[in-house]
Amino acid sequence: MTELILVRHGETDWNRELRFQGHMDVPLNAAGLEQARRVAERLAGEAAHHLACSDLLRARQTAEPLVRQLWPGLRLDMVANAALREQHFGMMEGLRWQDIERDHPEAWAHWRTFGADSGMPGGETRREFHARVMAALRALAAAHAGRTLVVVTHGGVLDMVWRTARGTGLDGPRQSEIPNAGINRVRLAGEAVEILQWADTRHLAGMPAQPVYDQRAVVAQASATPSRLDSLA
Repeated sequence: MTELILVRHGETDWNRELRFQGHMDVPLNAAGLEQARRVAERLAGEAAHHLACSDLLRARQTAEPLVRQLWPGLRLDMVANAALREQHFGMMEGLRWQDIERDHPEAWAHWRTFGADSGMPGGETRREFHARVMAALRALAAAHAGRTLVVVTHGGVLDMVWRTARGTGLDGPRQSEIPNAGINRVRLAGEAVEILQWADTRHLAGMPAQPVYDQRAVVAQASATPSRLDSLA
């Protein structure tokens, strides 16, 4: 049995610009850097044994204050893991959803089904993504059995964890809240995933409201109000 403290990376400008980030290496913006600092402050007293993070810049920048706080001297390149990356969105990475809807209507219509086997051209399907993510997390849990592990990763990765724990399946829009720099606690024991705490943002009190990526709104209305959407990642 292993406890994972899962942290979504801090905010980027692409979150604000409603762009698909995926595997693109986008840095944190000023708000994201402050969110990362607050995550480290919040977790400073945790009895965590180790850290792992996605190898993408926004995740590594979020992990840096944590490393300084909890594991001085730890080299991030030694714990960065490409298997913890966001879903690969193929040719749509870097684009806003409005651009995709306008310029690639067939691909956008396919994506909007939010099916387990839907994906963007050149990217991963949700089923492929889920298999990658859960294999990586279970391998980490096995390697650190009986301990507490901090994992800094992405919104899509957290969605796969939530779906696995709740047994909701891979079809359909996202149902869980996944804020930037939110803290989520789960317990892994073999194939079982148990959620202990989800979307804790008390450490972000007083910061500007975050954009919310609402896949249900995308399903309901292709031209949803931009302020209700966030970029994927």
